[in-house]
Amino acid sequence: MLSENLVMTGRLKIEVNGVTVKEVPNLVVTAGKEYVASRIDSNSKAVISHMAVGTGSTAPAAGNTTLGAEVLRKSLGSSTVVNNTITYVTTFAAGEATAALTEAGLFNASSGGDMLCRTTFSVVNKAADDTMTITWVVTVS
Repeated sequence: MLSENLVMTGRLKIEVNGVTVKEVPNLVVTAGKEYVASRIDSNSKAVISHMAVGTGSTAPAAGNTTLGAEVLRKSLGSSTVVNNTITYVTTFAAGEATAALTEAGLFNASSGGDMLCRTTFSVVNKAADDTMTITWVVTVS
C-alpha cells in the first residue's frame, strides 16, 4: 500500500540588535492547514503577508485563530520560496512592539484574516531602542 503524508513544520529565529536570542518551533494550526488547502484549490484567499507579536502565554493549540494578546502586526519584509521551504522575515524597528514578548504568528491580513502558524516562547524583552528581526521558516515535507 502506498501512503503519502504531507507535513508542515515551522521554526522561527528571533534576533534583537543582531544577536540571536531565541530559536523555537511553531505549530501550524488547523486554520493554517485549511488556508493551505484553499490556496491549492484556488487563489481566493490572500497570501501570507503579515507577522504579529504579542504577550500571550497560553500554549499554542491546533484550534488557535489569533494570538492571545497581540501587540503589533506588521507587513512581512520578505518571503522567499526555495524548494519545499518558505522563509518569512520581518523587522520590528526601534519603538515598534516594545513589550515583554512571548508569542508570534503569521497571517494573511493586516487585521483578522487567516493565521497560518503560532508559537510561544520565554520572554523576549524588546526595549524602545531595540531592533528585532524574526525569521520564520515553514517547511512542507
